[in-house]
Amino acid sequence: MKIAVTGASGMIGGALLPALREHGHEVLTLVRRTPRNVDEHRWDPQHRRIAPDLLADVDAVVNLAGTPIRPRPFTSGYKARLLASRLDATTTISEAMAAAAAADPGRARVLLSASAVGFYGDTGSRVVTEKDPAGADFLAQVCAQWEAATAPAEAAGIRVAHLRSGLVLGHSAMLVQVLGTVFRLGLGGRMGDGKQYWPWISLADEIGAMEHLLNADVSGPVNLTGPVPVTNAEFTAELGRQLRRPTVLPVPAFALKLALGEFGRSSVVGGQRALPTRLQESGYRFTHTDLPSALRAALAKG
Repeated sequence: MKIAVTGASGMIGGALLPALREHGHEVLTLVRRTPRNVDEHRWDPQHRRIAPDLLADVDAVVNLAGTPIRPRPFTSGYKARLLASRLDATTTISEAMAAAAAADPGRARVLLSASAVGFYGDTGSRVVTEKDPAGADFLAQVCAQWEAATAPAEAAGIRVAHLRSGLVLGHSAMLVQVLGTVFRLGLGGRMGDGKQYWPWISLADEIGAMEHLLNADVSGPVNLTGPVPVTNAEFTAELGRQLRRPTVLPVPAFALKLALGEFGRSSVVGGQRALPTRLQESGYRFTHTDLPSALRAALAKG
């Protein structure tokens, strides 16, 4: 397949590109800076600009573009950047794919567009699958609008899958880096009461699931999460075990909310007990079926 990737400079994109090429795909990347090689092509999602013929012979697009969500307070300006970067990129890609489909209706095309399990909001201990509705908090509504921005591609008959990713556990993941440092200092512990679910997935399975979905006959939302959800208390206890450090210093919920604001309420103290129902039904087999094996891979030195 000929595959275009946006947002390729992040951890996920950095792992996806070599995997795709290793499996024989021709890959081009869309960048906002000056291209550095023949595989890079410039686009300007902020102004909805992309070369008209860039996606003409592309079979698939993996859309990962968007301002990273950081553990920090959500100011009005930061919220605007988070939303606009996702809507601009996804709308630009969707409209370009729709135009390509109109010019060459005989080519089968697929769009894998990033989203997140934050779509569901804080769901407590209730199990959630792809059938559950969107939550009401800011990140949930960002995800809902992000997914809706693929409408032009869907209307053009392109198969679209929304990748509702959980916490991706890779060696360079911010979660692994930050918590790893804190726990190695012996300052680790659960966050809040620890009962909130943290929906994890290993980096290997994040990439494997994307490659699987390029060919699987699946459209609509797909939870990219590990098959065995865990609570924050279970997650932090396992991280402590693997780092051989105590986890006896819990962080009070009020402190997290005070320091991180809405991010703390929705993404640290809150969570989702999300299951990868559609991914498993489509035949995907996980490399890391439990948290211990996923954390071991993430903590291993490259």
